[in-house]
Amino acid sequence: MKFIIVFVALFALAMAGNPDVQIVKQVSDVGPESFEYLAETSDGTVETASGHLENAGSEHEAIAVKGSYSWVDEKTGEKFTVEYVADENGYQPKGAHLPVA
Repeated sequence: MKFIIVFVALFALAMAGNPDVQIVKQVSDVGPESFEYLAETSDGTVETASGHLENAGSEHEAIAVKGSYSWVDEKTGEKFTVEYVADENGYQPKGAHLPVA
C-alpha cells in the first residue's frame, strides 16, 4: 500500500512541472491485498501498475508489482517505454533504450 501512495505522489509531482498537461484518464482499484492503476495524460504519458500481496501472513509477506510507463520526448517526438517488475528480487526495469548488463 505504501508503494501506491508513493507512486501516486511522484506522479503528481511530475505533472506539476508542466501546467499544460492534463490527466485524460485515471483508473484505480485498491483492495486489501491487491491494486490496479492506470493513468494517461494529454502529453502522451501512460502509466499502468498492478500488484498483489504474496505470502500473506508470513514473515516473508511482500507486494509484487508489475507495470509500465511511457512518455514522448518533447524535443524528438520519440516514444520511450519501460516495463518493470518490482518484487522480492528488487526493481527490474526493461526498455529498448535502457542498457543491459
